[in-house]
Amino acid sequence: MLWGYIAIISYLITTLWIGVSIFKLNESPFLTRKLPTLGLGACALLLHALALYQNTVTASGVSLGFYNALSLISWVVVLLVLLVSSIKPADNLSIIFLPAAALALLLELVMPHTYILPEKFSIGLRLHILLSVTAYSLLTIAAVQAIILAVQEKQLHNKHPIRSMRLLPPMQTMEELLVQLLAIGFFLLSLSLSSGLMFVQDIFSQHLSHKVVFSFLAWIIFGLVLWGRWIWGWRGKKLIHWTLGGFSLLILAYFGSKLVYEFILS
Repeated sequence: MLWGYIAIISYLITTLWIGVSIFKLNESPFLTRKLPTLGLGACALLLHALALYQNTVTASGVSLGFYNALSLISWVVVLLVLLVSSIKPADNLSIIFLPAAALALLLELVMPHTYILPEKFSIGLRLHILLSVTAYSLLTIAAVQAIILAVQEKQLHNKHPIRSMRLLPPMQTMEELLVQLLAIGFFLLSLSLSSGLMFVQDIFSQHLSHKVVFSFLAWIIFGLVLWGRWIWGWRGKKLIHWTLGGFSLLILAYFGSKLVYEFILS
C-alpha cells in the first residue's frame, strides 16, 4: 500500500506542475518544458504499476475486481496520455487524467474487491484482454477530448471566454487529435471484438452476452463517426455527440456489466 500512496502523491505533484506550466503560458524549449513532466509522470506510473501488481497478482491467482480493473485502465490511460503529450499539444488531457488515476488507485487501496480470474488463460484470451484494455483506454481519452472540445466550442461563441480555454490548442488541432484517437481506438476495438468471439468460449454461460451487444453497438457508432468525418466532413457538435454516445455504450459494456455481475448478482 505504501507504493500506492506514494504514487497518488506523485500524480498530484505532476498535475500541479503541469497546471503551473500551462497557466503561466510557459514557452520554454521542449526539453525544459516537457522532460520534467514526463519524468514525474513516469515515476508516478512506475509506482502505480508496483501497487497494481501487488494488488492484482495474489497467491490465489490474478484478481481483476472492479476497482483493480478501474485502476489498471487508468494506468494505461495515463501511459498513453503521456506518450501522446510528448509529441502532441495534449497537456490539457494530463491535467484531467492524472488526478483521475490517483482517485482510481485510492479506491483500489481503500476498497479492495477480489474477483479471481480462471488460472488457465490461453494466449488468445490474454491477447483479447490486452486489446480490450488498450482500446477502452484510448477511447476514454477520445471521450474526454470530445468534452474539452465541446467546452472549447461553447466558449468560442461566448463574449467572455474563460482564460483556461485560451490556453488550449486551436479547435482544428483538437479535432484532428480526436479523430486520430478514435481511429486507433476503433481499430483496436475491432481486434478486441474479433479476438473475443474467437477465444471466449460459451459467452452466454459467462454472462458476457450483454457486454458483447453493447460493445458491438459502440463499435458501430465509432465506425459511423469516422465514416461521417472522412466522407461527410462531420465537425463540431455532431462529431462530439456521436463520440460521447459511443463511449457511453462502451462504459455500459464493460464497467456496467462488471458492476452488476460483481456487486449485485454475486
